[in-house]
Amino acid sequence: MKDFEVKILDDTDYKFIEALKSLGMSRNVATTLTYLSNVQEASSQEIEMSTGLRQPEVSVAMRHMRERSWIDIHNKKAIGKGRPTKIYKLSAPVEDIIKHYEQKIIEDTKTTMDAITKLKDITKRM
Repeated sequence: MKDFEVKILDDTDYKFIEALKSLGMSRNVATTLTYLSNVQEASSQEIEMSTGLRQPEVSVAMRHMRERSWIDIHNKKAIGKGRPTKIYKLSAPVEDIIKHYEQKIIEDTKTTMDAITKLKDITKRM
């Protein structure tokens, strides 16, 4: 048996996750992003053990982050035979990811305000 050390999320991390979720980020992405922001790099298995997410949840989060170019992936050769392990590393600064959500909220708010303005104009003409 080999020793294996993983970091675990603390109260500050859980507050950060909740704040990300309030921006519209999914729980899986928020949790995975928070974990990756605390480590240099991690395998899917390390993320699962440290966050309590299941393998499919981590995979969905990784796909979401990969599509947005927020992570880098490289393979680590397995000892002996077997498939190489994918290692994930956050490639975008967390500030940039937050800015992405900020821009989305600003655009959504503008769209909503435009709709309200149109409704007001229509009701004035009625």
